Amino acid sequence: MLVGSQPHRVAIVGGVRLPFARAYGAYADATNATLLTASLRGLVERYGLQGVRLGEVAAGAVIKHSRDFNLTRESVLDSGLDPHTPALDLQRACGTSLEAAILVANKIALGQIDSGIAAGVDSISDTPVVYPRSYQRILMKAFRARSLGARLAALSGIRAKHFKPQVPDAGEPRTGLSMGESCELMAKRWQISRAQQDALALESHRRASEAWDNGFFDDLVVPHAGLERDDNIRPAADLQKLPSLKPCFDRSGSGTLTAGNSTPLTDGASSVLLASESWARERGLPILAWLRFGKAWAVDFAAKEPDAREGLLMAPAYAVPAMLADAGLTLQDFDYYEIHEAFAAQVLCTLKAWESKEFCQTRLGFREALGSINPERLNVRGSSIAIGHPFAATGSRIVATLAKLLAHDATARRGLISVCTAGGMGVTAILEKN
Repeated sequence: MLVGSQPHRVAIVGGVRLPFARAYGAYADATNATLLTASLRGLVERYGLQGVRLGEVAAGAVIKHSRDFNLTRESVLDSGLDPHTPALDLQRACGTSLEAAILVANKIALGQIDSGIAAGVDSISDTPVVYPRSYQRILMKAFRARSLGARLAALSGIRAKHFKPQVPDAGEPRTGLSMGESCELMAKRWQISRAQQDALALESHRRASEAWDNGFFDDLVVPHAGLERDDNIRPAADLQKLPSLKPCFDRSGSGTLTAGNSTPLTDGASSVLLASESWARERGLPILAWLRFGKAWAVDFAAKEPDAREGLLMAPAYAVPAMLADAGLTLQDFDYYEIHEAFAAQVLCTLKAWESKEFCQTRLGFREALGSINPERLNVRGSSIAIGHPFAATGSRIVATLAKLLAHDATARRGLISVCTAGGMGVTAILEKN
């Protein structure tokens, strides 16, 4: 519902994130709430938002305890923002915080609010431990009992088997395959070699390390729990071991995905401040870029007919062309491309699909292929393989990174964001400068 006579431009003021940490390491004792709060506090301090009421804070986590039912609101109350700032929890797997940015941006564009924060967090180290449903039913029966005898009768049904934790299943409910196993199928279908994947992973680490050494991340990252830099980025000596790593999802002898060319399990949080132009200018805040377009998509990765079945992580291959049509742009009309590296193979499959005339004709309904992109403009400061991937935090990390890239490049005009997610979905966006 539009407020006023015309939409407003949505400014990206800047972002703050915590150093991303390998799971069970620096943030082993942290929770989603402590990590998200720390990221929000960093953003509040960076832009002088203490006591300021924002129109919305939208954030989420993929892995949550039941106690986190109001995670974002609780973090806002500890962030230093005016406690009258409303908050919203949402989740679209690995696209959560990019989806949050699009949601906040839409409210700003419609004039419903003039400012907001999009954020995401995940703590693999604090994964919920779940016990059998039968144990839960016994406890609930005892809770509802109206007498001591009835309560004891219910509890007498407890057996040793009820204390065996159920390990969280990383597989897709529809296929039973993990994301890595699903990506192995994509790599085989698109004939992506191990060498190509290792080369992309190597470049991700090299670029991320160089970005840290050159100070690019200094104003995007705030130290937390004794950690000052992302701790997954590997030195050159470690990267020489890439070719020797064994496949970890397909051990049949034909697998190509390894721990080295896949994202590591990661803890962390990130946040980004969005605003109307007038709100930012009145407060003397920078405008790094504008969030201009966004698109979400889904593919049928579990279709019964093989010809109708699409790769689990291929939704961005469809979302980006649809978004380009909205914007009246081509794939080559960008100065920077930020494609989330869930796996090196997934990035390469997406790029190969856009270069394929057959894919673009049969799957997208185009007459010609979208074409290729300049690899020197792809993930120029490294991406998720090197930096890490706290699931819900990656989108806002990328938004802040790309906005800064555009702001610091006098010749750049626009950048493209692409994030694949579990469930066969994807979220994409376009950032522009004046």
